Amino acid sequence: MLLGMTTAPPTDLSTLAAIAAQMTHGGRGILAADESIKTMSLRLEEAGVPASETARRDYRELLLTAPGLSEPVSGIILADETFGQQLSDGRAVPDAAHELGILPGIKVDTGTSPLPGQGGALITEGLDGLGARLASYAERGAAFAKWRAVFDVNTADEYSAQANGAALARYAALCQEHGIVPIVEPEVLCTGDHDLAASDKTTRLALAALFDALGAAGVDLAGIVLKPNFITPGLGAAPASAADVAAATFSALSDNVPAAVPGIAFLSGGHTTDDACAFLGALNAIEGRPWPVTFSFGRALVSDALNTWHGETQKVTAAQDRLLANCNQAAAAAR
Repeated sequence: MLLGMTTAPPTDLSTLAAIAAQMTHGGRGILAADESIKTMSLRLEEAGVPASETARRDYRELLLTAPGLSEPVSGIILADETFGQQLSDGRAVPDAAHELGILPGIKVDTGTSPLPGQGGALITEGLDGLGARLASYAERGAAFAKWRAVFDVNTADEYSAQANGAALARYAALCQEHGIVPIVEPEVLCTGDHDLAASDKTTRLALAALFDALGAAGVDLAGIVLKPNFITPGLGAAPASAADVAAATFSALSDNVPAAVPGIAFLSGGHTTDDACAFLGALNAIEGRPWPVTFSFGRALVSDALNTWHGETQKVTAAQDRLLANCNQAAAAAR
């Protein structure tokens, strides 16, 4: 070994598989609370809350400590800032999550940038130094991580799909080396006025490239969680029924996602709580699925809580009640 180099301890793949199953089985899902400092600050200000590190911490604390959250929620995805903070009672956030029966996870990508020469297609950044960051997160209690690749139906092609698939696979392999379950998220955006067929084509392209890359990288599929989009028309187009969304989504998944994947946790992607839960419920009703399906929603679960709270201590309980109602609705759709 060269001077100064370190190696991660051997990873127990059976432990990763058990954690991935814990995250996605039994009708529980994953709460996405990993907005960047910039995005979270903007959302606070839109809700009438002056943005600050303390305000961001107080909001995430409101979410995490909602009484009974561990009944519908198995894990919570955190941003780096939140992962390193302490709750108002002095407990480190990851430690508090474990104590509350919720697995703490960490978003590790650093956002997107234009893929050179590809007409606006995006590539997700963050691989530089990722191994060292994952080692630190694992030491502090992270059970899983998340990396999001972004696809637009107007710019996605074979090259951008392969580039993002390769990045997701490198991230996933590094996670597993450090004893962390990787959530792999190839998101086809639902912004725009495209039809369901366009979303279907791009989703299939992204999924095929992803699983080709995961196989080439030697990633153990039993120790990952897939976080895809539902296949829907764009938000600016005529909507499709939940049954049609579920049928298209199931078909694309069946053709591209191996049965070894222990669970699929869907993103909400800008859809309302009711719509996202309707899609999930319709998909869950389809028989013969080799993998359980659940939720990993963000805005669809937390927006009501933020708009109820407004940064006021006396409204924390009411805000938590709104969060729990949405989480329970999503969990019901997954059961």
